[in-house]
Amino acid sequence: MSAIRIPRDLDNRIEDAIEFFWATRSGQITRQTQLGSHDQGNRGAVTGGKQLDGFVCLMKDILVLNGVPENCIFIDSDLELPGYYRPTKKWDLLVVDNNELIIAIEFKSHVGPSFGNNFNNRTEEAMGSALDIWTAYREGVFGTQKAPWLGYFLVLEDCLKSNVPVRSNSKHFPILREFTNASYKERYEIFCSKLLLERQYSAACFIATSNREDYLYYDYPKEELSCIQFIMSMLGAVVSHYSQEN
Repeated sequence: MSAIRIPRDLDNRIEDAIEFFWATRSGQITRQTQLGSHDQGNRGAVTGGKQLDGFVCLMKDILVLNGVPENCIFIDSDLELPGYYRPTKKWDLLVVDNNELIIAIEFKSHVGPSFGNNFNNRTEEAMGSALDIWTAYREGVFGTQKAPWLGYFLVLEDCLKSNVPVRSNSKHFPILREFTNASYKERYEIFCSKLLLERQYSAACFIATSNREDYLYYDYPKEELSCIQFIMSMLGAVVSHYSQEN
């Protein structure tokens, strides 16, 4: 395989994916309201799905650009992988080549107004998925192949409620210092960083974005959780796989 290739218009593609994220959410909410849906709050946009397809397609295009055959990339169907604690888990993007799992990516978003319970749900789901697949790998569910590359991609609404300090109640034992008065945005940054520290995921991308009246805004709260770092790590796994084949 030749040298890693990054699209020249990567920044524009990321901006397009952010615009698609907000436009799709808004469209889903409007459409479900017109249809008389009884989803509460912004839950309609969550149950509608597809708002992160811009990022999914971007990752697929980058993989194809770097020589991964399109028939090895799955984003619409056949996304289930066997687990250890449960029969299967559906991911958002897979690369499977010659019956070998190369890449598995989970794409998630979190938009207000509710952050408390949903934060716990997001983190527990991510940790559970990692535990399940790594235990399945250890137990030989995927055969004797090299360890797959796992990616976690998170988009968070950057707003007042996600930035205000949050108190944590722990009557019997003190919480870790980094969580003291940490906002949900800071908690997600800590969470994603620890996923990498503990090697639960090979790479994580954490994007904070807001849909303001005059323009769309996005940022990476931490450089090591940026989209380019995520992409470079992902392509490193691709290069490693195909260089072994040759």
